Amino acid sequence: MQINVKIKRYNPEADARPYWAEYKLEARGSDRVLDVINHLKWEVDGTLAFRRSCAHGICGSDAMLINGVNRLACKVLVKDLGERITIEPIRGLPVLKDLIVDMEPFFDSYKAVLPFFINDDPPPPGERYQSAEDRAVFDETTKCILCAACTTSCPVFWTNGRYLGPAAIVNAHRFIFDSRDQGAAERLGVLNQANGLWRCRTAYNCTEACPRDIPITRAIEEVKRALLWRGA
Repeated sequence: MQINVKIKRYNPEADARPYWAEYKLEARGSDRVLDVINHLKWEVDGTLAFRRSCAHGICGSDAMLINGVNRLACKVLVKDLGERITIEPIRGLPVLKDLIVDMEPFFDSYKAVLPFFINDDPPPPGERYQSAEDRAVFDETTKCILCAACTTSCPVFWTNGRYLGPAAIVNAHRFIFDSRDQGAAERLGVLNQANGLWRCRTAYNCTEACPRDIPITRAIEEVKRALLWRGA
């Protein structure tokens, strides 16, 4: 099929402002958007800049705004988009070049919630056992791949880049509700700050954008209830 691809491009070292570049090419309906932009870079315009790695929806590096929706380029098929495809960098983070954004603010928020296991008890002789029921409480939030699709779909994050964002809260949830972890109070303290948990306005954009189908809005509400109960 013949497709028309519009890509929002910007090189801060050479361009005064972002601009749209249009490309017409042939593609199969079964091609992924990543296949299309790989072809453009390898065969048409080698200056096009974007991130990609595993190409299997695991690394999360190729999150982009595709036809107005945050998605992973390696998971979206051309046939599901039609003949006209628009591609932009994810919103709310500084653009370094074309589709590459500066992820450091995103990872700063991630690190702020202490996304690692905390337990000061003496190590047991074997595993730290956990029931299947206890694991199920936080199992879904272990699936985050840090692609930033959820955070950069959030209208609060667009206007307040200091907001921790959905991805950070999801990763805090993963440990707050882990029955083996002892750092919940410290994490909840971080989330209870001015640019933390209470900035969420329940827009559901994050849940719709997640390529791993994590129920992000529900996880955020569960953390809110945990914080309220701890305060009570």
